[in-house]
Amino acid sequence: MLKIKRDSKLRCPECGSTEILVDTVRGEHICSKCGLILNENMIDTQQDWRAFDTEELEKTARTGAPLTRMRHDRGVGTEIGKSKAELFKVSAGKRGQYFRIKNWQKRLISSKDRNYGYALSELERIASALNLPKNLQEEIGTMYEKALEEGLVKGRSIEAVIGALVYALSREYGSPRLMSEICEVSGVDKRDLGRTYRYVARKLNLRVIPAKAIDYVPRCATILNLSDRTQVLAKRYLKKIKSEEEVSGKGPIGLAAATLYIAAIMNGEFISQRKIAEAIGVTEVTIRNRCKDIAKNLGIEDEVEKKIKELEKLQKESDQEEL
Repeated sequence: MLKIKRDSKLRCPECGSTEILVDTVRGEHICSKCGLILNENMIDTQQDWRAFDTEELEKTARTGAPLTRMRHDRGVGTEIGKSKAELFKVSAGKRGQYFRIKNWQKRLISSKDRNYGYALSELERIASALNLPKNLQEEIGTMYEKALEEGLVKGRSIEAVIGALVYALSREYGSPRLMSEICEVSGVDKRDLGRTYRYVARKLNLRVIPAKAIDYVPRCATILNLSDRTQVLAKRYLKKIKSEEEVSGKGPIGLAAATLYIAAIMNGEFISQRKIAEAIGVTEVTIRNRCKDIAKNLGIEDEVEKKIKELEKLQKESDQEEL
């Protein structure tokens, strides 16, 4: 079958024409003007079967899943028997042989691969709990492999190293996670996580960018179950802050929590400062002080006070009705 292919990269050396015929049967490139054969015996890279639906395509395809960083063997390794149920699919006479082969396969895996495999399963568990994006998971897996090769994991728990990489790289990707929630999910002490984070960041030359308060707004709003309108309003308030002097040097998590409190109040969503402090992991005093600074900077002190009184009144009335 002949097809005309117009490509500026393919040019006939005799006449200079770019109209090249592609003969898919003979595997040749032929100039349509002078008939010169430019290439011959080309390899056909297209599939050599037909498929009329997805199921048929999967059955006839001879390629496996793409390579992935989320598997210690990049997804191309072989595993003999994923579960004990596989043993009963083998005939009774072959079960002893099957069991020995499976054990030998486990013994042949190096300690590094075993460590890396366990770390990736731990990463998958933490990523699922924290809703981390796929590209961030693969980057964390790559950095853990690098840390493993340089011997940074020795003497430290796998959970602490994974947690430290999650904390560092999530900030770099613009979707930071709170250290308190990483500690809760990974089961690592906050002090150990902080120590591991500083060590790993220094040894791997991770350029950790200081997180902005606006980056913490979506995550904090999700933890507090606040509406999208409140998130948008909180981001708008943070962008409107005129002078950085009143908020410079202040923790971004405290700023995000205080801004969400003000935005929730202005949107008519009643939420106490204590509830925010317990969920986010900051003190009530911090939220109270940041609220004063933000309201003063935006010039909405009176509006916020008025709205708080109205919501408190409504809350008391609803509590009395329930009683």
